[in-house]
Order: sequence, then structure tokens, then C-alpha cells
Amino acid sequence: MAVVEETGAAVAAAPRPRGGPLRSVRDSLVVAKRNLIRMMRIPEMVVFGLVQPIMFVVLFSYVFGGAIMVPGQSGADATVYREFLMAGIFAQTVTFATAGAGAGIADDMHKGLIDRFRSLPMARGAVLTGRTLADLVQTALTLVVLAIVAVIVGWRIHDGVPKALAAFGLLLLLGYAFSWIGALIGLSVRTPEAATSGGLIWLFPLTFISNAFVPSSKMPAALGHIADWNPFSATVQASRQLFGNPEGVVSDAWPMRHPALASILWSLLIILVFRTLAVRKYRSATA
Repeated sequence: MAVVEETGAAVAAAPRPRGGPLRSVRDSLVVAKRNLIRMMRIPEMVVFGLVQPIMFVVLFSYVFGGAIMVPGQSGADATVYREFLMAGIFAQTVTFATAGAGAGIADDMHKGLIDRFRSLPMARGAVLTGRTLADLVQTALTLVVLAIVAVIVGWRIHDGVPKALAAFGLLLLLGYAFSWIGALIGLSVRTPEAATSGGLIWLFPLTFISNAFVPSSKMPAALGHIADWNPFSATVQASRQLFGNPEGVVSDAWPMRHPALASILWSLLIILVFRTLAVRKYRSATA
């Protein structure tokens, strides 16, 4: 370990990582494995993560299913709204995982684990990348279970398995992008409880001022315009198209006319911005 002189005292300097991009990938996978093992040893983390989306599916399907009419729907067929709803529930589930990601990183900070990682010769972004990859795996498992529940309540795909897999790919990309927002929040607060609250408070307006639960055409003009340009809405709309589910009346806003492309661009932009900010925060963070 290198030694440097600072104000006349010998100070141990943290070893510098070597190996370039391959080392970064390897370090990230090691951290991801560590987090996945931790999740398996605490199964209630996964179980509780499944309860909320399942409750949303059941409640929205059976409480609102017969009361909310999708534009273009003929008759009070609750199945139509259930199929319209599911893409929104899927998207809400992957974005709400943000709170868990932030709480996990805040917990590691609180216990001093982040400081120990920073003292090792690891790639600077490996700790955060590994954490977000582990969260992505957990989110994928949650989507599988949620899709099974959705089929039970009447949801179906109509345009084939390849397009459905593409829709789930867009949903996971959005979830991965939002996990970097959670990482930044987790590094910016002092306790896991604050990270959970901070990770959820902004998600409610984001998900509800969107086309997830009602078409944006039914909203006041100002809110409808915000909903059309909401990154969340683009992924929901793209998923509905790929699943072959009812879309309602679609506005002329560019993200709604090209939802798949808009979803990818929004997700990549969020990853670029918030990964940069999170890694920069990680370099200076202290427990």
C-alpha cells in the first residue's frame, strides 16, 4: 500500500484499482453476487417486495375494473380495463424498487460497509453497479410472479411472445435506470428510513400523473401534457403496444407516437445522468 506525506504525518493511501474495464466488470459482478446472497438469506425482503404489486393488481382489477372505462371500450367489460391496467402496474413495480435500492445503500453506509469497500482496490463504480444489478435480478423475479397473477385475473398478451419479452425488457431497463436514482438518494441521506421515504415520495406523483391507470386524455389539459412527456408513460405506452393491450385514445405528443424509442432514450438518459452523479457522490461519501 502506498504511503504519502500529508501535513508532516504518514497517511496510508487506498490502493488504486488496476485492470481497466474488465476489472470493473468483475468487481461489479462480485458485489452483485454478494447482494444476491444477502437477499436469499433474508427471504422476507423478496416476499414483502411481492405483496404490494400483487395487492395493486387485485385492488385495481376488481375495485376499479368495472368503474373505469377506457376510451373506445364498448360496454362495461372489466377485462378491457384489466388489460389496459397491467402495463402500468408492471411499470409501477419496477420503479418502486427504487426505494429498496436506496434503503439498501443507505444501510451499507450506516454500517460503514461503503467505507470498507472504498478502502479496497476496486473500480470506483463497482459497488453501485453491483448493487443495481442485484436489484435488477430481484425486479425480474418480481415481474415473473406478477405476470402470473395478472394472467389469473384476466390479462393476456395478443401479439406473441417475442414482443412481450421486448416489453418486459423495456420495463427492466426503466427499473434499472430508476435504481440509479435510488442509489443517489441512498448515498445522500443518513439513515435507511430516510432513504425509503425519499425514494417513495417523488414516485407517487410520477406514476399517477401518467397514463398508467387512466388515459391522459381524461386528465385536465396541463396534467395530460405532463403525463404524455413523463418517461414513465412512454414505457407504459410501449408495453401496451407490444403486449397488444388496449391503449385508449393516444395523444399526438412525440413520446406517445414513438413510445418504444422514447422509453429507451429516457432510460438511457436517466442512467447516464444519475450514474454519473451517484459515482461522484460515492467517491466523497462517508458513513
